[in-house]
Amino acid sequence: MLQALVRFALAPLARTIYRPTVIGAETIPLTGPVIFAANHRAALDTGVIALTAPRPVSFLGKAEYFTGTGLKGRAMAGFLTGLGYVPVERGNAQAGLAALEAARKVLDAGGAFGIYPEGTRSLDGRLHRGHTGVGALALATGALVVPVGITGTEGLQPRGERIPRRAHVTVRFGEPMDFARYDGMDASPAIRRAVTDEIMYTILNLSNQEYVDKYHKRPNQDAA
Repeated sequence: MLQALVRFALAPLARTIYRPTVIGAETIPLTGPVIFAANHRAALDTGVIALTAPRPVSFLGKAEYFTGTGLKGRAMAGFLTGLGYVPVERGNAQAGLAALEAARKVLDAGGAFGIYPEGTRSLDGRLHRGHTGVGALALATGALVVPVGITGTEGLQPRGERIPRRAHVTVRFGEPMDFARYDGMDASPAIRRAVTDEIMYTILNLSNQEYVDKYHKRPNQDAA
């Protein structure tokens, strides 16, 4: 019910107010397992994808977002559930495995799952090297990969503002990518890297960012 409310009430309202440019949505399969692999420019990227894709898309969300108490806590949990967030614990040694397992459950059930291969938001506006989790997930599940290039979301909610402002946002969905040619080779680190690099190259063409062939450090890490 919550997802229906978001998709059929909130999504059209948001598109009417913010008028994002959406390109390529007609090529997205409406059924079957699909991985949406996107660049990551702003915190609102997840909402933008969820509100512009023609089918529900699940994303990982910090488990603590779903455990708030009182009316506000329940409202937040309900809203995130409606957007398709899947709660997962973070900050421990098993977090990465838990995230991949949560993603696999969505895909094995024929759903769509969204992932940011860079692993974190780009703080310098450039597209950074992708982590191979997206390649491993595509190879293990046989899901199609829809590359996504997002531009303009960094202007939606400047620091200190609570309500998103209007900005020129463009979402480009690429042609679905099929990696069936690598069936049975998902245990190979080289193949996972090759698949990930192919996905990142396609995202680069969609986002028109400058590419950096190294991982983006998280905000709490020392600069290289």
